Amino acid sequence: MDAVFVVATPFEAGPEAETRHGVAAADAARAAGVSHLVYSSVADADKRTGIPHFESKREVEDHIEWLGVPYTIVAPVYFMENLLAPWNLPELKESRLPMALSASRPLQQIALSDIAAFTAMVMEDREGFEDRRVNIASDELTGDEVAGVLSRVTGREIRYVELQLEQVRQAIGEDGALMFEWFDRVGYSADVGSLRREHPEVGWHTFEEWAKQQVWSALG
Repeated sequence: MDAVFVVATPFEAGPEAETRHGVAAADAARAAGVSHLVYSSVADADKRTGIPHFESKREVEDHIEWLGVPYTIVAPVYFMENLLAPWNLPELKESRLPMALSASRPLQQIALSDIAAFTAMVMEDREGFEDRRVNIASDELTGDEVAGVLSRVTGREIRYVELQLEQVRQAIGEDGALMFEWFDRVGYSADVGSLRREHPEVGWHTFEEWAKQQVWSALG
């Protein structure tokens, strides 16, 4: 094999299991003599955020760097597709977009297809990305802006609702609450403008372009 793409998740067995899986996959790639290891992490995991499912990925990144195998860390931000998750669709049906962020606080987001396109480019251009870590994002919008786009695209008025962190903690746990607290206090640091200028072949989506490609008939 010329290259290996590694992605793990904390949402089945927890962050510690995610780290074990990522480390095991990296070790296997090195043992097999793979010439390029591409690991899917999360933007700014290298900044020691204290968010459990960011820290689990940082530990894998640290291990990969220690291994000495040629690598690239692809680090995406918040997925646009999170809007389509089972916990969000019922709220959208009620014309609500709830998040634990100030309505005016920007949040960087990325379309999954942009992650795939960027990763494919990295694997085809190993020399240009070897031993690099790249935060990637497609767009950056406030909660009010997202609600405005959804209202235009779906044809129904969607209003943004600011949740309290305690509501998030009760709904998705401490990990999720820490993540949204960090979003509001610090936030992702991908350079959206530079990514678009330097890698136009990815075909980066704006949030509105992404939203227009979705099927919203489930909202009624």
